[in-house]
Amino acid sequence: MGEAFAIFVTVVVLLMFAALILYTFFFISVKIIESAWMMAFNKPLYVHFYLFPKELQPQEQAVLQREFSFYRNLPDKRKRYFRHRVHCFIKKYKFFGRKGLEVTEDMKLVIAGTWVMLTFGMRRFLPNIFKAIILYPDIFESANGNLHKGEFNYGARAVVFSWKHFVEGMAFTSDNLNLGLHEFAHALHIDSVKQRGGASAIIYSDMFDKIMAYVSNPDNAAGLREANYLREYAYTNQYEFIAVALEYFFETPKEFRQKLPALYDMVAQMINFEPVGVKALRKGT
Repeated sequence: MGEAFAIFVTVVVLLMFAALILYTFFFISVKIIESAWMMAFNKPLYVHFYLFPKELQPQEQAVLQREFSFYRNLPDKRKRYFRHRVHCFIKKYKFFGRKGLEVTEDMKLVIAGTWVMLTFGMRRFLPNIFKAIILYPDIFESANGNLHKGEFNYGARAVVFSWKHFVEGMAFTSDNLNLGLHEFAHALHIDSVKQRGGASAIIYSDMFDKIMAYVSNPDNAAGLREANYLREYAYTNQYEFIAVALEYFFETPKEFRQKLPALYDMVAQMINFEPVGVKALRKGT
């Protein structure tokens, strides 16, 4: 009996060791293949792969269907990916209401949906750069005494919104003012550029550098101004430029591509995504 047990344990250990070797070999092989793929195509080898995708309740799905034209335009398979990511976002991050504001499930869904929309072309979608979403009823005072509609507070690991202005950004979908996208864009930028965690972040960081080189060119800078498309706030600094550009990318993508095609293409590569309507337009040109 003792000898049989010893043989059994030995076999189990050997199988575990073999599995570890195979996993390591597979992991290294995927890394090598993905590096070559990224060099050739400037995109991750894959984005969506979920063994057991999470699902939302029918009433939760209805909120996404009502609030996000982005979601409505996705094929059914990608809608499932979107819902999985929304579910995971809500489970990972904490939500806090301030000044008596009660955070409802619908509020969590539209906030999560905004982040998922922004990062839908990126494999890594649950960064540790923030841990909480803080919501105020209206404009709020930050720690430094300034009044804000929203901010990404790196020190507090929190993204903070005025709920009133977040809702306004959702309500008007073609004015290129979307507070949720803007503040989440700051968080995404810091995470991708400073952390460079994985293929998507590396591509984002590299494309951001290319965008900054492009807009720093005097001729290109003059062309941006002459196009009279991006609002003046975009030219405050490089961080605001990319946040504003991402607002415009999702709110008026067809106009963006028409007026600033080179910049549009670089932003699309940066987040590895192009809105469905513009994809169809591109195929027809």
